[in-house]
Amino acid sequence: MIKKSILCPVLLSAGLLACGVNPVTKEREFQFVSQDKEIQLGQQNYSPARQSQGGDYTLDAELTRYVQQVGQKLAAVSDRPDLPYEFVVLNDSVPNAWAMPGGKIAFNRGLLYELHSEAELAAVLGHEIVHAAARHGAKGMERGMFMQGAMLAVGLATRDSNYANLVVGGAQLGGQLITSKYGRDAESESDHYGMKYMKLAGYDPAAAVTLQETFVRLSEGKRQDFISGLFASHPPSQERVDDNRKTLAELGAGGEMGKDVYAQKVAKLMATREAYKAYDEGKEALQKGDAEKAKTLAKKAISIEPHEARFQELLGDIALTKKNTTEALAFYDKAIQMQPDYFKPYVQSGIALFNDGKKEQAEPFLKKANALLPTAPGYALLGQIAEGRGETSLALQHYQLAASSDSEIGKEAAGRAMRIDLPRNPARYLPSGPLADNTGMVYAAVQNNSSVQVGRVQVRMLQYDNRGRLVDQTRSMLITGGIAPGKRGSVATGVRIQDQAALQFFRVVVEGAELAK
Repeated sequence: MIKKSILCPVLLSAGLLACGVNPVTKEREFQFVSQDKEIQLGQQNYSPARQSQGGDYTLDAELTRYVQQVGQKLAAVSDRPDLPYEFVVLNDSVPNAWAMPGGKIAFNRGLLYELHSEAELAAVLGHEIVHAAARHGAKGMERGMFMQGAMLAVGLATRDSNYANLVVGGAQLGGQLITSKYGRDAESESDHYGMKYMKLAGYDPAAAVTLQETFVRLSEGKRQDFISGLFASHPPSQERVDDNRKTLAELGAGGEMGKDVYAQKVAKLMATREAYKAYDEGKEALQKGDAEKAKTLAKKAISIEPHEARFQELLGDIALTKKNTTEALAFYDKAIQMQPDYFKPYVQSGIALFNDGKKEQAEPFLKKANALLPTAPGYALLGQIAEGRGETSLALQHYQLAASSDSEIGKEAAGRAMRIDLPRNPARYLPSGPLADNTGMVYAAVQNNSSVQVGRVQVRMLQYDNRGRLVDQTRSMLITGGIAPGKRGSVATGVRIQDQAALQFFRVVVEGAELAK
């Protein structure tokens, strides 16, 4: 049995545990000091991350149970069997797998196509279990590896780019957790301990060596789906192959390979592979503007697998590009009936209804979509609906959430938010200060840092003594004529100074501003 001490240095460096020596056994032990926070991080981000990566694959419940059983078998012999592990198969053709803190692990449908045995499945799952146990993703975040503000493309590993950079709010964190490239040390640790877990669970760790050799060959062949998926966060290398061979020599080959059982469990998935290939090609064709080709491919996919919600959704997208709202809504409704817990047909229905002028009908679809995965389109349109009803405070909240997306929709929402917020908080957008000309006349100057033209800016100048006490102030004054974005406006205060140094005792306060008509 592997002692818990093997991960002690790794997890100690992550700030997750305290190591000590057991006075009886004289062995190093550890105690996790922030497990609750770690588990909460995974729980909060697991669902939106799955939504952003294609949603759960629901057509073969037996396959999902199989992956879960293999995962739990490995988790039981891991160094952290107490974590609330979850394993899910995602409906994405790109070969990929990822882990979140707290034991939350996802395995793409596309990677299952590429494996040949249960032992290879165990090799990938064991690797991800170590990432989750060692909290590699969260540790990277603590070190500032992730972008702040602008959204990383949570759809980086998916071909469905329509919502790739449109996720907003707290759900952005999930994308950051799963799209970060692991460092060499983290990959080495995950390979090493993952193989140990395989051996303890009864699998042949030689599968981890042959699988890594396969990945190296695929990377050399520049297989695009792997490059955009698994290899983006888990880069293969000959060094990893060599290290795995050393670990295999230590552990010894031998154990279950499970080729026959794996082939049996993935048989239904393999039988519908051509359907998903047609679907992926249909999405690509639609993105290139070839709606007829996309429609033909979508119908081909449906003829092979008539129960897949994504295929109906693609037909809805095709109809929407042709501005056929009624037809699009019918296809989206079919998709929702088939899989009611996936965000995209809801937000697409909301967009279709909004564009058709049916804003009240659009609202519940947009709210449902945001509950599953908050996106810039969902919040931007809810903002317009609220603003149209005169609910400007609610509209501002929606626009500000949409604006957190690094996208054209986010930029437009930011502009709408600014138009509401600027008259309420003008100083936030209009920095101000005193200026003096060569005659000593003091002006109250305002810089327009917003993206809109403002007019009738109301200012007041305050004067302080050298102890910081207010000694005088002007009346309210207006800067008229408007101030364009990036420009400066000013008004003479009637105050004169003898020396430019005296400006340090004056402050300008922006009391109000209007948007230019």
